[in-house]
Amino acid sequence: MKKSIFLAILMVLSLSVFAQYDPVALEILNAMSKKYKSITAFEANISYSLTNETSKLNEVKKGKITVKGDKYRLVLPELEVINDGKTTWNYLPDANEVNIDNFDPNSKDLNPAKIYEIYKTGFKYAHMGEEKEDAVSCDVIELIPEKRSAELGKIRMNISKSDKSIVSWMIFDHAGNRFKYKISQFKANVKVEDSFFAFDKKKYPGVEEIDLRY
Repeated sequence: MKKSIFLAILMVLSLSVFAQYDPVALEILNAMSKKYKSITAFEANISYSLTNETSKLNEVKKGKITVKGDKYRLVLPELEVINDGKTTWNYLPDANEVNIDNFDPNSKDLNPAKIYEIYKTGFKYAHMGEEKEDAVSCDVIELIPEKRSAELGKIRMNISKSDKSIVSWMIFDHAGNRFKYKISQFKANVKVEDSFFAFDKKKYPGVEEIDLRY
């Protein structure tokens, strides 16, 4: 009897571990990552939404993102983020102000240039089924932080079944906020100079620079 109970507990624990690191999810994530790593540079339109059911918050914004290796440039109506892999510039058009800081590759902040690799460190993953988004058939993958103390909550990714591209991803935080990023009009292997990923203050007359580097 005791042996049967022990085997039952062992089976439950084994299934739990299996679910935490789902091989089906890993296969899809690896295929997605391989696709993006083979692209020299890309640009896409991006829609960003922030919702919170408790506070009745519902914001939607649209912009454009360009990525080349570790570098990226994200342009939204009220914010422009430029990162050359070493320095990050956050430009606020309304204030004509730019905040300059060192880029920390080990930061807990989500890096849009590395969304396709985020699952490789610090996350468990599971395949949650399939769904359609804008008529695209997607595999739904959930990434769950290994540490309960992690600042980020879970991340849900919709990955196209046909070409393994990221259709959207949603971040759940501990305050009940849901941040969703949706990709459209994706263009692969675009030609873009490295200088595009650096802030040129000559193009922003009168800009106030706030240097936070140390």
